[in-house]
Amino acid sequence: MEVPTGSPHDFDFLAGEWVVQNRFLRSRLTGDHVWEEFPGRARCELHLGGLVNVDEIDFPTRGFTGMTVRLFDVQERRWSIYWTDTRRAVLYPPVRGGFDGERGLFYGGDIEGGRPVRVRFVWERRPGEQAHWEQAFSLDGASWETNWVMELRRPR
Repeated sequence: MEVPTGSPHDFDFLAGEWVVQNRFLRSRLTGDHVWEEFPGRARCELHLGGLVNVDEIDFPTRGFTGMTVRLFDVQERRWSIYWTDTRRAVLYPPVRGGFDGERGLFYGGDIEGGRPVRVRFVWERRPGEQAHWEQAFSLDGASWETNWVMELRRPR
């Protein structure tokens, strides 16, 4: 699977404050189709001329806060995206990739339920100060199950 390349300005659109509506698949890779919805509030800051950005997102009804750190490798022209949260405070393995137009694709590996999985993030810049993110897992690298979706909009 070819990992896309990108630009150090791919995530400039994300800087600032966001209201986030989350949809989370209750059980992953089990055939479950029950989604849970909950709110979030995020703030993203750009650092080192945009080569690094960090966002923090609070999930008040879930009782935890998460943080994403994105690093742009200038030589490879790819982003590495790392996640951590207050439930464990460890960095999860990164996904890597970039944007082609308004859509970014990022791939990596992780463990889910004791099984190795491929991970895919999709980022979309949308008109009207909105953005979309989704996470999907695959056991075979061919079929994907989306398990978390975020719809972001600027606060009014």
